[in-house]
Amino acid sequence: MTDIDSRFAVLGARPGKIVAVHLAYASRADQRGRRPASPSYFFKPSSSLAASGASIERPAGTELLAFEGEIALIIGTPARWTTAETAWSHVAAITAANDFGLYDLRANDKGSNVRSKGGDGYTPIGPALIDAVGIDPANLRLRTWVNGELAQDDTTDGLLFSLAQIVADLSQHFTLETGDVILTGTPAGSSVVVPGDVVEVQVDAGERSTGRLRTTVVQGERAFDGTIGSLPAVDDRQRAEAWGSPEAAGLGAPAAVLTPALREKLSRVPVAALSGQLRKRGLDDVTIDGVHALSPGRRFVGTARTLRFLPHREDLFAAHGGGYNAQKRAFDTVQEGEVLVIEARGETGSGTLGDILAIRAHARGAAAIVTDGGVRDAEAVAAVGIPVFAAGAHPAVLGRRHVPWETDVAIGCGGTTVQPGDILVGDGDGVIVLPPGLAEEVADAALQQEREDAWIARQVAAGHPVDGLFPMNAQWRARYESERNA
Repeated sequence: MTDIDSRFAVLGARPGKIVAVHLAYASRADQRGRRPASPSYFFKPSSSLAASGASIERPAGTELLAFEGEIALIIGTPARWTTAETAWSHVAAITAANDFGLYDLRANDKGSNVRSKGGDGYTPIGPALIDAVGIDPANLRLRTWVNGELAQDDTTDGLLFSLAQIVADLSQHFTLETGDVILTGTPAGSSVVVPGDVVEVQVDAGERSTGRLRTTVVQGERAFDGTIGSLPAVDDRQRAEAWGSPEAAGLGAPAAVLTPALREKLSRVPVAALSGQLRKRGLDDVTIDGVHALSPGRRFVGTARTLRFLPHREDLFAAHGGGYNAQKRAFDTVQEGEVLVIEARGETGSGTLGDILAIRAHARGAAAIVTDGGVRDAEAVAAVGIPVFAAGAHPAVLGRRHVPWETDVAIGCGGTTVQPGDILVGDGDGVIVLPPGLAEEVADAALQQEREDAWIARQVAAGHPVDGLFPMNAQWRARYESERNA
């Protein structure tokens, strides 16, 4: 058997397709702060496969090579338009896999993962197959060790989407052929490995096991050539996601994520109440000034995804304004629950989005769009249904005033700084930016203040003067506490 054939030995042949799921486990989704409503996918080349015992190179000039232990499904019989009830019958076997990724290249992939996860040796698989017949796909165990220490331990009971659902969903879009491989996502615990580390992945189905899939990380000597393509680049957001948390990445205490519980709290708190609580904590410059909802009554809560425009310059627009520019990339990749925040420098002399882009953001589940610039096709944008807060309306296209420049960086919008991952809340009073680390504390305090204010309002409505009541003096405070605890 040749060295090339050894990469595919456990499968018996080179697979036609390797399809991978972006987010599938609840533990991983919660770690990332978002739970997708349906699975999404990317492809990996078959040349990325490797056998157990192989090594993987971390390229020169990079730092964020991360492991992801996964369960791999091997398709036995072709599947097209199968149902979730019959999908498992098309699976021949399962095995262990490791979906390595190089986060240094992820930003330029924009979700495709072609460069960040397509490298040679980036998909170790094996060492043994488990026959899919007779096993319970909802009761498989996945474990990953790094240098002998357990790093991941989860079961398929923790999946957001069952294995059968994933197979059935993919079969709606193309034929899954014999030998195709599906990587079914990774649970929490994925992190960065460095040269010298040994990563092992094992899948168990009751008493049957794949054995440990072993991969050793080595240092590569060859660096990427920036004259041919994009160079590796990392920032603190990529470091935090690669390592699993800001704390693990050495960036300090982890910032709070927008959990469903926190989102629900913030959905009940007026922006004015949040502003008051932030002011008590010394934060005055946290409102995005000059923006208003295109449709009255709109309210949103979400995490920031940023887009930056530069002032128009003809040569720069010629180079950056056409094709798949930063504006289109941002609207095409915004995630469910995110707020697309646009820096337009308060310039309303052209649109920063129109109805087509609003429809795209709405279809991807974005929570809102906030721009301190203008909106084109304003009535049509308002009719889309996604909350849009803007500084005004203008019929002109983007190139009259702006150059789409970059995404996922700190920006200035409406006079305040917005970082990717900040929490934004908007209502009829405007839009406010919450530092993630303070969000839970501020939400709880604001809810408490809202309860107090509602009680005060009832007293005023009953005829009591506001003096001593708003704010409450000691006498009124004691009465409030007595009634609250009754």
